[in-house]
Parts: sequence; structure tokens; C-alpha cells
Amino acid sequence: MGEDGGVSDEVDERVTPPLVDEAVKKAAVCWVSTGGPAYALWCLPLEGTLLVVTGPGEQTAPGLADSDTADVTLRGDHGGRIVTWPARVTRLRPGTEEWDTVAPLVAAKRLNASGSAAELVQRWAAQGCALNRLTPAGTAVSGADLPDGSLSEQPRPAAVVRAVRKPFRLHRVRRR
Repeated sequence: MGEDGGVSDEVDERVTPPLVDEAVKKAAVCWVSTGGPAYALWCLPLEGTLLVVTGPGEQTAPGLADSDTADVTLRGDHGGRIVTWPARVTRLRPGTEEWDTVAPLVAAKRLNASGSAAELVQRWAAQGCALNRLTPAGTAVSGADLPDGSLSEQPRPAAVVRAVRKPFRLHRVRRR
């Protein structure tokens, strides 16, 4: 309601569909696309948004750090895709009050990190890692509107993939 008791013309950008709100609260992994293929990223839900860290020594999401928008897909309890929504991408910068508040929370939830959460936050700042906030912004796609196919594709090349060697043989096998 406006100040004069009438209906306000302002739009609350924080109003999200209940499905998106609930899926965001439970998210541990999200699939993020900035126009190309989607990348699976670990994330931390915070106040109706998702926080993701990308960059050197962390997960890869080409183009996310420099993008203003992205498409986010979340899965349900059954493991399948339940909703895809457009997101507004905001990069949190080291030295800002928001970074100082949020980065330690994300670092504390980072699994298998070497060092303390404070050391991890310092490393992210020094290496130029991007801490991005993904905020729902737009119409979500869910239910019957989701694609019917699996959307599976061939694995993309990655630095962590090793060349497969022939198995070691303990003895020589003779062929007849």
C-alpha cells in the first residue's frame, strides 16, 4: 500500500515463487549457465539467494564472474530437475562490507579446503576468485514447462581429467 492508502506501483524484486524459494533453501548444488553449457557448482543458500565461488583453485564457471545474468537450475529431493530460473548475478568484491560479512560464511561451508576459513577468504581475495550472489529475477520454469529430454551431453575437457593407461599385467598372456 502506498503512503496515501492506495496500491503502490513499486515492484518488490524479492518476491519469488514458493517453489523457487523452497528449492533455494535446500540447494547444495546448482547448475548455472551464462548462455553456454551449464556447469554444476556447489553453492550456499543465504537469504533467498545462492552464493557461489569460482576461480583459481576453485570451481569453474566460464563467464559467470563477468555476467549480469545467468540461468540457474535446481533439483528436488528425488534428484531430478524441478525448476529453472533467471538470476541476477552480483559479484562481491574483497574489502567491501558485504564481502567481509558473506565470504567467511561461504568459506566455513567449503569442504576439503586447506587451512582455516580466514585463510581461505584471504586466498580467494589474493587469487582473484569471484564470489557471486545469484538472486532470482524473473519467471521460473517448472513442472510441465521443463524440457522433456535429459539434456545430457558429452563430458567437457577438464584439467582434472587424466590420460587412461593400459592396465598393468603381472604375467605375459600367450595367445594360441
